[in-house]
Amino acid sequence: MPRHAPPVAMLVKQHRPRNLDWHHAGPMLFGDWGTSRLYVLGLAFYYTAHASVIYLAVMSVLMAVVAWAYTIICRCFPEGGGVYTAARQLSPLLGVIGATLLLCDFIVTAALSAVEAFHYFGLSHGWVVPASIGTIIAIGIVNWFGARSAGRVALVIALLAIGLSFLIGLLCVPFLPDGFRTITANPPGLDTTLARWDAFVRIVLALSGVEAVANMTGLMKQPVASTAKKTIWPVLIEVVTLNFIFGIALSGLPALRDIAQPDHITYEVLGGAAGGAIPASVLEYRDTAVRLIAEAVGGHAFGAAGGHVLGIVAGIVFGLLLLSAVNTAVMAMVSVLFALSQDRELPAGLSKLNYSGVPWIGLILACILPAVVLSFVSDVKTLSEMYAIGVVGAISINVCSCAWNRSLSIAVWERRSLWSLAGVMVLIEATIIVNKPKATIFAGIVIGSVLAVRYVLGRVAKQEAVPDPAAGWMSEIGQLVKIDPRKPRIMLAARGRDNAEFAVDLARRRGAVLFAVFVRVLRVMDLQPGRPPRVEDDPEAQEALGTVVVLAKQAGVQCYPIYITATDIADEILDYTVTFNCDTLILGKSRRSAFSRAVAGNVITKVAAHLPEGVSLVTRAGRDDSPVA
Repeated sequence: MPRHAPPVAMLVKQHRPRNLDWHHAGPMLFGDWGTSRLYVLGLAFYYTAHASVIYLAVMSVLMAVVAWAYTIICRCFPEGGGVYTAARQLSPLLGVIGATLLLCDFIVTAALSAVEAFHYFGLSHGWVVPASIGTIIAIGIVNWFGARSAGRVALVIALLAIGLSFLIGLLCVPFLPDGFRTITANPPGLDTTLARWDAFVRIVLALSGVEAVANMTGLMKQPVASTAKKTIWPVLIEVVTLNFIFGIALSGLPALRDIAQPDHITYEVLGGAAGGAIPASVLEYRDTAVRLIAEAVGGHAFGAAGGHVLGIVAGIVFGLLLLSAVNTAVMAMVSVLFALSQDRELPAGLSKLNYSGVPWIGLILACILPAVVLSFVSDVKTLSEMYAIGVVGAISINVCSCAWNRSLSIAVWERRSLWSLAGVMVLIEATIIVNKPKATIFAGIVIGSVLAVRYVLGRVAKQEAVPDPAAGWMSEIGQLVKIDPRKPRIMLAARGRDNAEFAVDLARRRGAVLFAVFVRVLRVMDLQPGRPPRVEDDPEAQEALGTVVVLAKQAGVQCYPIYITATDIADEILDYTVTFNCDTLILGKSRRSAFSRAVAGNVITKVAAHLPEGVSLVTRAGRDDSPVA
């Protein structure tokens, strides 16, 4: 006959350490914000020729104002979240639209960054699209396994790109006098205010990436307002300063010095040329301006061979930076879909996590969407137009929402300034909608699709019956009772019935207290402050922990289920094993592939390396285990 078991008590922990300092967040922000330089400089010269420096200067002013606005946004939302969080506080519908515009931004970011990466690598034109689509799929496969080293690799690439950018900037100095002499305010073809405004709007994608900083605040060290400022301003200064230097140097290059009329006017407006009919020399500076600058200034400093080498190095480093931006965009798309799914704005399946803590259906969609875009559009100019409508729309809604929300602690002068900026951003967005039909159609399709699915889900939800109260083992959960210090203690990483039976039997024979820990790994960007997965919504955790609880009750074993949301399984298992002074730790052996263990790490290896002396490690390959380590 089963013995009486004590009441069940559950420990729940959502772990999100604030360990992101400004000198870590800054390079991460540069990886998003600074990447735009790689295509904005060439596009600026393509549209405005030797007036590009003036347009870049005006853009720099706008970037500085937007950067200031995001210091306010980060201060108001220290727990994380960007446009979705800010807009949702006013209206769920507005939040969905803001998140969907952000989704549009990320879709085109992935497509454009992939294409530009292979342009910088020097791949022949016919192979760029297949290589881009293949790379996006490969990035999705790596992220499927929750590659924890991706962040470190991205940080190294960003630091290399920053260092190389400063070196190229120094080498640009001899070209600055000629560049200054070529500057003109009124190039042929930009004779009216509307034409100048349209040209300015075409380079507004230089704002791309700034929204990323608002999603970092939940991980930033306190005080968040100070950390955010230290993150934003140095990156802004670097981006603006080097954009200005590179823009002047580009105008002073011998190959471009004598261009009077913008090539956009020459070849597209007057010549009626399609993207493929534009000369290769024009596409070279338009699509890979920084590589062209590196080769020219390197040739001036080190000779033709040195310039060629510096151009190749620049192409590789900046190409890798662009691929890092693809990775960031893919995972950002996953996060947007996850957030909308958690709020029941999109199907619940989009929030289902795989073992690595990645929403796997969302990841598949995040790879398919940019691949579909590239199947129809691969021209950098067209992609840049599609790109701008998303980023400008998201910034507009975020700034408007913060200015409107009276519950936020914003000074009167700050609120008025935010309204002024919002007006400018809305005007830019309206211009894109009117003048860029492809971008408007693209955004309309994405937003319309999301809103249609949202409407259908809302209708279905109204017809659903009220769910039954929690039943089964979870209904027995009560308050944590005092643990007898004289009893041995066993920690089980809860996965699989066979290991649960073994752990319960061992605890029964030893008269020990059994702790069963389930670590729900979550690797998504935090668009929803305070909304980690809950054990009530986690069927896998309920099955794993519930199996242990039911078996322990039948055996009369005192059992404590522990549910944790974190980013690292091994660290949490070690932490709780030590915290509860357990003398035995039971882990299931991994059934994952060697590739998966290499990419995501091996839990058993890490736990064994750091397990304190005196704690016995038992590893078992149960008959029905899920792959734990």
